[in-house]
Amino acid sequence: MHCWESVIFCGEKNHFLKRIGPGVLIAAAFIGPGTITACTLAGVSFGYALLWAMLFSVLATMVLQEMAARLGVVTRMGLADAIRDQLQIKWIRVAVIGIILSAILIGNAAYEAGNIGGAVLGLEAIFDKGNNSYFALIIGGIAFLLLWLGNYKMLEKVFIFLIALMSLSFLITAVLTKPNLLGLAKGLFVPSIPEDGLLTIIALIGTTIVPYNLFLHASLVNEKWKKQSDVKMARSDTVISIGLGGLVSMSIIVAAAAIPLQEVTMATDLAKGLEPLFGNMARYFMGIGLFAAGITSSITAPLAAAYVANSCFDWNAGLKDARFRMVWITILLVGVATLLFNFKPIEVITFAQVANGVLLPIIAILLVWIVNKGQVMGSYKNSVPQNFYGIVIIGICLVLGLKSIVKVLGLF
Repeated sequence: MHCWESVIFCGEKNHFLKRIGPGVLIAAAFIGPGTITACTLAGVSFGYALLWAMLFSVLATMVLQEMAARLGVVTRMGLADAIRDQLQIKWIRVAVIGIILSAILIGNAAYEAGNIGGAVLGLEAIFDKGNNSYFALIIGGIAFLLLWLGNYKMLEKVFIFLIALMSLSFLITAVLTKPNLLGLAKGLFVPSIPEDGLLTIIALIGTTIVPYNLFLHASLVNEKWKKQSDVKMARSDTVISIGLGGLVSMSIIVAAAAIPLQEVTMATDLAKGLEPLFGNMARYFMGIGLFAAGITSSITAPLAAAYVANSCFDWNAGLKDARFRMVWITILLVGVATLLFNFKPIEVITFAQVANGVLLPIIAILLVWIVNKGQVMGSYKNSVPQNFYGIVIIGICLVLGLKSIVKVLGLF
């Protein structure tokens, strides 16, 4: 048997797909309609100049998600479980758990309509039909069915397929634009802040480092791996999957940079802008990518909310438990209903944005604190380089959180 054949076929440990796990769900979760829109605007407004910001945010996401995954594998607990277990002062514990529940449950319910809406926009682009309410019901039905079956291995396979579909769609779209390789390399490795580019940089980082993904990752690793020694596999899964997600985000920026228009406000405008140059193919590729991004986020947001509730209330429930299902069903129904009836709960969204702005730096600080505790992590606690990166990212999270709160409350 040849060397390459042995890598693929000889034994479970060497099988590449066996190494891929929850990371694909995390990558798919952060590449939602919001990320696609932010990347589109970055490419249209600044060309390749902000590719470095996306590269940085992907590396920062890898660092935090690796910590969350390692915590889950080593302790066999979700992130909220670990926080509740380690915070000994009751009022602090209650306050933090309250913020977590508010930000994740209410926030994911408020944003679920946007996730489903992104998938609907993708279908509308593919079928060249607008305002089709049946699409929202179809997306909601698919998400409901996959979550109701409650089979992690099946979810993993579905997400591997969807992220592969998404990756191919956006990568092909980017290649079609025939990017300037020198300009692309400069944008990636020579940081610059164009005039009026700071807010876009913050948006790119903020849409990639997502608080609920930390909770989702710490819980999902327990569905995939059962031994502390599996930390190495969880780490490689995280790096590969999030790296692929970052490549997708960068592809969108590259594709958007080719649009000869400035009047672009949303992801579907990217397809319209590319259509004169590349014909209907651009619309189909963008539509497929947007559909995949929207439907994956439509599934992961309710799933993350259910895992958070499970940890915060100490249910110790499985994927098929009635309480677990009750949470994700509620989030999903709110999203579909909001989209169908064009209901915009401004106060709820505002509250969710403030809660998420507070949550991000708090969770980053608590995560770094917990993975430094020898009595919790043993020999798997943070190294000095990991702590350095963690502190830098905490600083970024503080800025992002403060910016989010200030923007929502209109304090400037």
